[in-house]
Amino acid sequence: MKKLGNKSFLLKLTAAVGCIAALGATVYVVQRGKPRVGPSASSTVIPASTAKPIKPPSPSSSDAMTADRATAKRASFEISTTANGELESRNKIEIRSQLDQQSTVVRIVPEGTRVKAGDELIALNVEEIQLKVDDEKLRVESARADFQVAQNNFEIQEKDNESQLRQARLKVELAELAMEQWEKGDAIKKRNELDLGVEKARLELSRLADVYVRSQELFAEGFLSKDQMNQDEVSYVEAIAQYRVSTLAMDVYLTYEQVKDRKKFESDGAEAREELEKTKLNSRSELASKLADANNKREQLAGLERRLAKLTKQRDDATIKADRDGLVVYGSSIDRNQWGRGGGDSSLTIGSNVYPNQLLMILPDTSEMIASVRVHESMAGRVRIGQIVSVKIDAAGGVTFRGQVESIGVMAETGGWRDPNLREYAIRVSLETGDFAGLKPAMRCEGRITLDSVVDVLTIPVQAVYNEGPVQFIYTPSTVRGGRKFERVPVRIGRKSDTLVEVTKGIAEDQVVLLRQPAAGEIISAPFQADVLIAAGYRLDDEGKVLAEGGFAGGSMPGAVSPARGGGGAAGGAGGGGGEAAGGKGGKRPVGNLGDKAQLDTQAISANSVPAEGTKPDPIASQDVQTKSTDATRDEVAASKPEDQTPRAAPADTAKPADPQPAEQAAAQVTADAVKPPKSQDADTKDKK
Repeated sequence: MKKLGNKSFLLKLTAAVGCIAALGATVYVVQRGKPRVGPSASSTVIPASTAKPIKPPSPSSSDAMTADRATAKRASFEISTTANGELESRNKIEIRSQLDQQSTVVRIVPEGTRVKAGDELIALNVEEIQLKVDDEKLRVESARADFQVAQNNFEIQEKDNESQLRQARLKVELAELAMEQWEKGDAIKKRNELDLGVEKARLELSRLADVYVRSQELFAEGFLSKDQMNQDEVSYVEAIAQYRVSTLAMDVYLTYEQVKDRKKFESDGAEAREELEKTKLNSRSELASKLADANNKREQLAGLERRLAKLTKQRDDATIKADRDGLVVYGSSIDRNQWGRGGGDSSLTIGSNVYPNQLLMILPDTSEMIASVRVHESMAGRVRIGQIVSVKIDAAGGVTFRGQVESIGVMAETGGWRDPNLREYAIRVSLETGDFAGLKPAMRCEGRITLDSVVDVLTIPVQAVYNEGPVQFIYTPSTVRGGRKFERVPVRIGRKSDTLVEVTKGIAEDQVVLLRQPAAGEIISAPFQADVLIAAGYRLDDEGKVLAEGGFAGGSMPGAVSPARGGGGAAGGAGGGGGEAAGGKGGKRPVGNLGDKAQLDTQAISANSVPAEGTKPDPIASQDVQTKSTDATRDEVAASKPEDQTPRAAPADTAKPADPQPAEQAAAQVTADAVKPPKSQDADTKDKK
C-alpha cells in the first residue's frame, strides 16, 4: 500500500509540472506577439541632399515577425506566368465516317482498348448500301451493252463512208474520162466525118458540073437527047444542094453541137466532183454522230462504273481497321471534353446513329505527348519559342515535367459564349516525359512559363506594395505607440513575379513590411515627405506635385514638403490628388491583390526606368524610357474615365490619411496625365532649375 501511494504521488507531481510548463510557453508566445511601445516617429523634414532609404528599426521584441509581416531581403526569383490547358498527342489518327449517308453501328471496339495495326475498330450497317450496289451492277451491264452497240454502229459507219467515197471518186474519174474521150476522140471524129462529107459533096458537085456542061455541048451538037441533058442538070442541082447541106452541117457542129457537148461533159465532171465533196462531208457528219453516240455511251458506262466503285468502296469503308498501333478514344468523349458536357448516353454503342464525316474515334500516339495551354493576350507578347516551361499534371499524380515552348498561335482564340471578351493564344509545349507511360490525351495540365530570371536583388512580397496616384509605397511598423501603428514609405519597384517584387529604391535590407491592408486606426496620418520621395526616386515640380513617368504632374501629394518652398500642406482628401481623377474616391487595394498579372508586368517596366541609387539620371534617356512606359501603360490599362481631375484637399485641422488607390486607377492616372499638353518652354526651364 505504501508503494502504491508513492507511485500516485509521483504521477500527480509529474502532471502538475507539465501543466506549469505549458502555461509558461503560452505566456511566452502571447508576449512575443504583443508590440512594445517605442519612441514616436519624427516628422521633421530631412534635407533632400542627405535623404537616404529608410533604415529598419533596431531589432527588439516589438518587431518580432508575425504572420502579417515580412522583411526585405536579397533574393533571386523567376518571372513566370501560369497557363492552363490539356495534353495532346503529337501524332494521332482521326477515324471518321466515310459514308455519304446516315448509318448505325454494328460492331465497335471498347473505348480505352490498345489496338494493333490491322485490328477492326468499328463496323457500320451496310444493308442499304449493298442494295444500291446490286442495282448499280444491273445498270452497268445495260450501259455496257449500249456502249457496245454504239461502238459497232461507229465501225459500220466507217465502212459505209469508205464505200460511198469510192463510188463518188469513181464517178469523178468516169466524168473526167468521158470528157477526155470526147475531146480526143468523138469530137475529132465528128469533124473529120463532116469534113469528108463537105469534100465529097464538093467533088461530086464539080464532077456533075462538068457532066452537065458536056451534056449541053453534046445536046447542042445533037449527040445527046434533051431528056438526058435534063437528067444531068437535075443531078448537078442535087449536087449543089448536097454541098450546101454538108457545109451547113459542119458550121452547125462547130458552132453549136461541139460547144454543147463540151459543156455537157464539163458539167458532168463538176457534178461528180461536187458529189464527192458532199459525200465526204456527209460521211464525216455521220461518223461524228456515231462517234458522239459511242462516247456518250462510254461516259455513261464510266459514270455508272465510278458510282458502282464508290458504292463498293463505301461498303468496304463501313468496316474500319487501325492503320497503326494506338489507344482507342471515342469522338463523343472528345466532344464532351470540348464543350464541357459530363457523362450521359452520348457514347458510341451498338445501334448508335452515325452521320457522314462524323468523328468516330481517334488513335493517339501516347509515346510522344505535348501540352496545349492558353495564355492571355496581354502576356502572349512576352512568350518566346524555346522558353522553359514546367508542366504539372494532376491526373498523373501531380508529376511535373520539363518542357519548352514549341509554337505560339498566330490568332487569338475567343472564350466562347461563356466569356466572349476573353482572348487567349494557344501555346504548344513539347514535353520531356522520358519513359513515363501514364499520360493520356485531354488530361488537364498547368504550365508555368519562365519569362525572365532576376538574380540577387532586394525583394519584398508582392502583396506589401500599394499605389496612391503615381507613388508606390509600403506600410512599415512605426516606433510610435509600441509599433502598433504603421507609416507609409514610398518605394520604387522593378521586376516582379507572382510572389516577389524587386525594390530598387526606398528601403534597405531587413526592413519590416506589412503584408495586409491596415485598418484606418492603424495608419499614421502623415503626408509623404518631399525628401523621402526624392530619395525613393520620384520627381517633384515646383508646386510639390509628383511627376508621373511621362514628365507631367501626376496629381498633388497633399502635405508633401518641397525643399525649394519649405512649406507643409494639409492631409490629402479622399483618393489623394490626381488619383481621384483616375479612380473616383480611390479605394485601397494592394498591388499584390491584382488579378491581372499583365498590369504588374507593366508596372515593372515602368519602374525599370528609375535610375539606380547614387547615380544622376539622364533627362533625355529618362524622358524616352518614361514615354515608352506611358505608352505601355496606355495600351495595357483601359481604366474608367476620369470623373474630376481637380485635386481635393481637406482643411488642415480635419486632415485625414490619404486612401491608397488601386493599381488600375494609378495606371489610368499616369495615362491621363501623360496625354495632357506639355507646359510652355518657360515652365520647362523653371522645372529644370
